[in-house]
Amino acid sequence: MSETTIEVGFEVDKELQVISWRREQLVRAGYQVADATALAFEGGVDLHAAVELRRSGCPSGTAVRILL
Repeated sequence: MSETTIEVGFEVDKELQVISWRREQLVRAGYQVADATALAFEGGVDLHAAVELRRSGCPSGTAVRILL
């Protein structure tokens, strides 16, 4: 295996860890699993804004429409 393959594999693994962590935070904030997954994969979504929407009582599906 070449160094490039190892570096790319590491980058992909790191990215998946970040997505997984974001998804977990969104589920904890009250998002439905499918909604949390969709938001977690969108790197441009502000996690703090997403959590605040749920804290303020915004339904999961509505929050997703606002954020995406």
